[in-house]
Amino acid sequence: MEDGQDKVRIIGLIQCDFARESCSGFGCMDSFTRRIDAFERYKDDPGIMVVPFNCGGCPGRRISRVASNLIKRAKKKAEVEKSGIVIHLASCMVTDNGHYPPCPHIDYIGKILRRKGLVVKKGSYRSKTAQRRRDEGAYEPFDWDGEPD
Repeated sequence: MEDGQDKVRIIGLIQCDFARESCSGFGCMDSFTRRIDAFERYKDDPGIMVVPFNCGGCPGRRISRVASNLIKRAKKKAEVEKSGIVIHLASCMVTDNGHYPPCPHIDYIGKILRRKGLVVKKGSYRSKTAQRRRDEGAYEPFDWDGEPD
């Protein structure tokens, strides 16, 4: 168990709607599949399902509706309670990166998700280029090992 929750069975991966206009999401899905970067914490559990979706545009227009749908469908179709769901806010939302600076609505989005009783984690794919730019001081630092709340 993590964060006092049931064993994680579903990860909701929220990606920035604007970044998705030019990003296939390959980096995030590759990181999840290989259990690296922000998903390394799940390396011992191959049975986790990932459900990617986007925020719906500023200020996170779809978050509440899609999170509610995920909770409902997880229970009905997979018998997973919301305590078995963890939401990862993709790197395109929480880090300074090649797409944009961090989402200006990240606190609001996190608040919506936590009000629904969901655990929220920050990060997905760790871009080497963005990390190099962070190291050079061009991008804001990001604490990959820190807790999101």
